[in-house]
Amino acid sequence: MKTYNIAIIGVTGLVGTTFLKVLEEKSYININKLYLFASAKSVNKKIIFREKEYFVEELNEKNIANKHIDFALFSAGANVSRQFAPLFKKYGAIVIDNSSAWRMYKKIPLVVPQVNPLACFKHKGIIANPNCSTIQCMAPLKALHNIFGLKKVNYTTYQAVSGSGVKGLKDLEISTKGEPCTFYPHPIFNNCLPHIDNFLPNGYTKEEMKMINESKKILGLPRLQVTATCVRVPIQNCHCIAIYAQFKYKLDLSTIYNALSHFPSIVLMDNPQQNVYPLPTIATGTDNVYVGRIRIDLNNPKALHIFCVADNVRKGAASNAIEIMELLINKK
Repeated sequence: MKTYNIAIIGVTGLVGTTFLKVLEEKSYININKLYLFASAKSVNKKIIFREKEYFVEELNEKNIANKHIDFALFSAGANVSRQFAPLFKKYGAIVIDNSSAWRMYKKIPLVVPQVNPLACFKHKGIIANPNCSTIQCMAPLKALHNIFGLKKVNYTTYQAVSGSGVKGLKDLEISTKGEPCTFYPHPIFNNCLPHIDNFLPNGYTKEEMKMINESKKILGLPRLQVTATCVRVPIQNCHCIAIYAQFKYKLDLSTIYNALSHFPSIVLMDNPQQNVYPLPTIATGTDNVYVGRIRIDLNNPKALHIFCVADNVRKGAASNAIEIMELLINKK
């Protein structure tokens, strides 16, 4: 049975540790050698994986060369990815990168396995993992686009602090005690911040532009009209997104429910009379996209509103990357 040499870059971060957790669960992925990389301050940190001891190595070219790595899973930020992804590629690895560094390069695939799986086979050594908030919207939009023809999307997000990594989690913790935040510009406890990443000259944030541009690329709809407002909310985990979507053809609920309930990764939760709808407490720790609050717009029979929730660290990052790796493994 084929085995693989896998490297994790940024292993001590929130997504890096989740890479390990997901790989623990997916015991059918046969790992020959596992290499763990982080910054110099984490060198020689001991990590237990599948009942074996591993030690973190410093990320540098000397430690990359001659390891015969098959797959390199990156979650160490865009600057690290720009510097080191080409080196891993040079030494024969396929890079699956969780940062924003490569997402909008025309010849680098941007992949959600349930939505555009064939794109990953066109890689030239680097595959980009989309933004966490974008990933969870793609499955429901693709399911409905296949039938009704998508024309326009408006996102409003409610994003957990874990989307900022350990710094965001720490700020939520200290702000509950009345201490000033060290990462966010305002207290996050008992507050909502309509500010994720830096503001751009057009008035949008980088996070909002990621959702706008990535949606078009993943869905293969370069002329799709997309806008977004991204908000940080004081919960630890799971992003919630209200989606308004317009289509070419008139909608009907029975077809909508059928399309969503049969699409991979989607769990339909839409019985508001019984208080059944997607919640972060349900999505946490899973790799599903939970969809509910489905209703056709009151003013436009070709438009609808849905609410979707997913674990941003798993489905929105680590699990999606590993699912990309699985596509490549199964193809081989």
